[in-house]
Amino acid sequence: MRYPIMFMLVAVSFFTVAQTKTTEALDKKYSSRTFFLYHNTLRMVNQSENAAFDELIKDIEKMKVVWVNKKEKNFTNDNFKKLISDYRSESFEEIMNSRHEGRNFNVLMKEKNGKTLGMLAIVNDTESVYVLDIVGSIALNNVMELFKTLDSSADIGERIKTIANKSEKKAEQ
Repeated sequence: MRYPIMFMLVAVSFFTVAQTKTTEALDKKYSSRTFFLYHNTLRMVNQSENAAFDELIKDIEKMKVVWVNKKEKNFTNDNFKKLISDYRSESFEEIMNSRHEGRNFNVLMKEKNGKTLGMLAIVNDTESVYVLDIVGSIALNNVMELFKTLDSSADIGERIKTIANKSEKKAEQ
């Protein structure tokens, strides 16, 4: 009798930290590249021991990054509007919109009893859509900094791109 209860507890805890259904659907239908980053992986790529980066990632348990090449995958503005609507239907609330260097940033958050269950940072430009589906949280004023670091930091960004490319090549074999 103990085992079914333990199984249910493990299953419930797994589902509370799973990525969103909308991100999974986006990944299956439109993804050009997808990879996961766990807290330990993020810390590992920080070989220069950048204290600011450690502070950025301190409350992130894991992050799924989905990149969509809009032209290659025929991802339109209507698809983007539906994506945002689908996240809202999963009880995510849009908490910030911003524009920076030609990119639009939408940040959505899901809370329960004052605890952040997940965050989404959606970056949309003329060529691509990036979804950072975060289990855990990041301070709102640091969302763009996290994306910039992942996207272009000479040290951290390049290490993450190397990990992502290795994962992609392994999956193709």
